Amino acid sequence: MLRQPFPRRIFLVLAGLLAALLPAIAPAQPRLPASRSEIQLSFAPLVQRAAPAVVNVYTRRVEKVQRPPLFDDPFFRHFFGNQMPFGEPRERIAQSLGSGVIVEADGVIVTNNHVVEGATEIVVALADRREFEARVIAADPRVDLAVLRIDTRGENLPFLEFRDSDELQVGDLVVAIGNPFGVGQTVTQGIVSALGRTGIGDADAQSFIQTDAAINPGNSGGALVTMDGKLAGVNTAIYSRSGGSIGIGFAIPANLVASTVSSALAGKGIKRPWLGANGEPVTSDIAAGLGLARPNGVLIGEIYRGGPADHAGLRTGDVVLAVEGREVNDPQGLKFRISTRKLGETAALDVLRRGQRVTLRMNMVEAPEAPPREITQLAGNQPLAGATVANLSPALAIELAIDTLEQGVIVMNVAQGSPAYRLRVRPGDLIVKINNRDVGDVRGLQGLVRGTDQWTVVLKRGKQLLSFSVRA
Repeated sequence: MLRQPFPRRIFLVLAGLLAALLPAIAPAQPRLPASRSEIQLSFAPLVQRAAPAVVNVYTRRVEKVQRPPLFDDPFFRHFFGNQMPFGEPRERIAQSLGSGVIVEADGVIVTNNHVVEGATEIVVALADRREFEARVIAADPRVDLAVLRIDTRGENLPFLEFRDSDELQVGDLVVAIGNPFGVGQTVTQGIVSALGRTGIGDADAQSFIQTDAAINPGNSGGALVTMDGKLAGVNTAIYSRSGGSIGIGFAIPANLVASTVSSALAGKGIKRPWLGANGEPVTSDIAAGLGLARPNGVLIGEIYRGGPADHAGLRTGDVVLAVEGREVNDPQGLKFRISTRKLGETAALDVLRRGQRVTLRMNMVEAPEAPPREITQLAGNQPLAGATVANLSPALAIELAIDTLEQGVIVMNVAQGSPAYRLRVRPGDLIVKINNRDVGDVRGLQGLVRGTDQWTVVLKRGKQLLSFSVRA
C-alpha cells in the first residue's frame, strides 16, 4: 500500500505551534539587570532614616575607693590607731559610654539604666556630632531602662517610632545601631533569632528579643530597628565568653520601652501595674499532674491579700496560661505581660483551675505604699545600731527589686564602722526575729532591741536565714 504524502498545510501548522512552544519549554536564560536599583540590594535607605535618631551617651561619675572592711576591726584599731593602712576613702572619676535612641522630636531619649546609673554628668552626642547635656527624667533599674531629656531649644530632632514588638516573628530582618567600644556609630544586620527570652541578667520583668546582629560593649541603649524603620527594641545585653559579640544579643522589646517612656513623661516617675502574686514555671512533671498536653504557664504559689490578683479571684494552685491571649511560660514572662499594660485598664487572664479553663479580669493598679516606710536610723547600745531600716511595702519591694510578697522590716543602709556593720548586717537584709520574737514593723523593732543586754538576731538574706547572738 502506498503511503499518502503528509499534507503541506498540516506540516506548516505543526511547525508554527512548535516554534511558539519552544521558549516555554526551554530553560529560562539569565537576564542582565536593567537598572542600578536591580543591581544594588542595600540597607542604606533604612540606615539613612534611622541612624540620625541614635545617639552616643557619655557619662562621668564620682566613685569612692573604700579601704578593706577588715581595717575597721577594733583589733587593727588597737595597733594602728588613726594611722590606718590605705588612709581614708579616696575618690576617683569613672567614665563610661553607651548609646541611646531619640523617641520624641523634642529631645526625649531612652537608654539602659546601667549606662547612666549614678552619673554626675551625662552628655549626649547626636549623629551630626553636636553635644547636649542631658538629665534623667526617670529610671527603672528593674527593667534596665532610663528616660533622658535634652534641651533642643525648640528644634525638632529625628526620632524613631515604636514598633509593636508583639508582631515580631523569628526570622525577621533587623538592624542594630549603636556605638560599640566607642569607635563611633556602627550598623550591624541580622535576624530575630528568638522571642520571649527570660533568665537574662537580673531584670525583673523579662521577655527579651534575641538577635544575631552584632552587639558589643557600647551598644547598650542603642536601637534594634525593623525593615520599616521603626524601633523594635533597645539593645541591652550579650552572651559572650570573650566580651565581644558571638551572635547572641538581647534587646528590651519596644512595647515595654514605650510604656516606660509614657509613664516617665507623665511626671510621677515610672509606675507599672503589679500582679500581687508569685509562682513557678510549669515543668513536665507538673504538666502531667495537671493534665496539660505540654508544659505551659505559671503555677501560682502565694497571693498578696487585697492585691489585684486576689481581687480578680486568682487562687493558689491556679495556672496562668496567657495574658490578653499572649502565652506565658515563667514568672518573669508573666510580670512582663502585666508590666506592659496601662494603669487603670483591665487584662484578661487565661487560667487553668482544676482541669477547667476560666478567664479572669484583673485591674491594672500599682503596688501600694502600705505600710508607710518610716525610715529610721537605729541608735543606742544594741547590735543593730548604725542600720537604717524601713517598713517593707510592695512599692518599696519593687524599688529594691525584691519579692513584693515579702513583709517586715528591711535594712536600707548600714553606716560604715557601726556595730551593725561590724556584725556584717547588710542592705537588703530582712530583720525577722529579735530574741525569738517576730519583728512586725520599725516601731516594734525599736522596742525589741531596748531594755536588754543580750540579743539573738535572725536575718533573712535572699533565701537564707542567718542568726547571731550578742552580749552587751
